[in-house]
Amino acid sequence: MVGSPTALANKDLEAQLYSAANNNGLYVPAGAFWGAEDIQKMASQGSLKALKVTMKKHPSSLKLNGELAEMVKNMSGETLVLYDGPVRDLCPLAPSNVNTMACAAIAASNLGFDKVQGCLVADKRLACHIIEIDVVGPSNNNGDCFTVRTVRTNPSQSGAVTGNETYASFLQSVKRARCKGPGVHLC
Repeated sequence: MVGSPTALANKDLEAQLYSAANNNGLYVPAGAFWGAEDIQKMASQGSLKALKVTMKKHPSSLKLNGELAEMVKNMSGETLVLYDGPVRDLCPLAPSNVNTMACAAIAASNLGFDKVQGCLVADKRLACHIIEIDVVGPSNNNGDCFTVRTVRTNPSQSGAVTGNETYASFLQSVKRARCKGPGVHLC
């Protein structure tokens, strides 16, 4: 079982663990990532076209590295988009904050860490963590696309990296991580 899904953003570790998962089960706690099974189904059948996860948190709840830490330190307004791009590049800069995005990249196996998009926003007005998940599927002959948008609002203590419901969710993931056989399993 992987404790921190952001670790799989490292290409070498990702390849090693996925290779091992061909013969053994690799369990990944889904945590705050709602809709994981539906996204996995779409990815498996090739109908998942795009996936974006936006996380909004109070700056004191962000534990950042490198340039993102500097951006928050120098933040002057109420909100600031810290990052908007591939999840793989964000994970090393915010490994404690973007496990949900890493889960999205794992669930969206046809897109992965390089094509799933992540957006991290610092917002001084928030007393919660907000996660927005935007899914794009196939389009019809008119070009209209299948879309789903999920918004999860999780109350949090000031400065908390994770929300109040995260610990209970992780415990349930541990309980579900068994007897699924080879492969990568979100639980």
